[in-house]
Amino acid sequence: MSVDPRAVVDPAARLADDVQVGPFSIIGPGVEIGAGTIIGPHVVIQGPTTIGADNHIFQFASIGEIPQDKKFHGEDSRLEIGDRNTIREFVTINRGTEDGGGVTRIGHDNWLMAYIHIAHDCLIGNHTIFANGASLAGHVLVEDHAILGGFTLVHQFCQIGAHAFCGMGSAISKDVPPYVMVGGNPAQPHGLNLEGLKRRGFDKESIQNLRRAYKLIYRSGLTLNEAIQQIRDTLEMDTHLEHLVAFLEHAERGIIR
Repeated sequence: MSVDPRAVVDPAARLADDVQVGPFSIIGPGVEIGAGTIIGPHVVIQGPTTIGADNHIFQFASIGEIPQDKKFHGEDSRLEIGDRNTIREFVTINRGTEDGGGVTRIGHDNWLMAYIHIAHDCLIGNHTIFANGASLAGHVLVEDHAILGGFTLVHQFCQIGAHAFCGMGSAISKDVPPYVMVGGNPAQPHGLNLEGLKRRGFDKESIQNLRRAYKLIYRSGLTLNEAIQQIRDTLEMDTHLEHLVAFLEHAERGIIR
């Protein structure tokens, strides 16, 4: 373990043998950090927080602090961060609350750029990208491979679907379906995230199916329930369409449309 002598690490924290901790960082009790993780200078990590292997947390980040929620009264809650995440300067990630299940969770291989805020009880999947200044209110779900452009703002309890793309400055107050691009204030749909799907290896048939589904949802004049039924009745259902339909059926806030 390489801990700068100017850092403060609580004796109750558990760090793997090869964790690096930079000068003036503070690691509190109830923090567990996995192998290969690098903590830069001036980072504050409070527990209960579990951080996996091979993460890199840059200077001035605040990780695992109590939630910004007036209903929080010191009840047990935690933050869980997976492996191979990049967490840049001035990122803030809060622990969960009792009302939200008690946990904020970040998956694996995510890239959180500078000044990101992830509020209490958010659930972030894998391989996401959050550009500078994007902010999530409480209880937000972000699925795998979603991208949030700079200064994107997401209202509490919203869901961002897998492979969705939110353009710079998007103001999101409803759910963003998987595979869809949105942008603006308020955010509006702008077609499928075709470039992202191609980069991630979606074949032509899958993309064509998603194009047809998009037209039924956004350009047919059907209600959302009618569009879902038409997708099931007229398209060859594959894994991607099944995920899209399941997301739509559970979109409690409604979708951006």
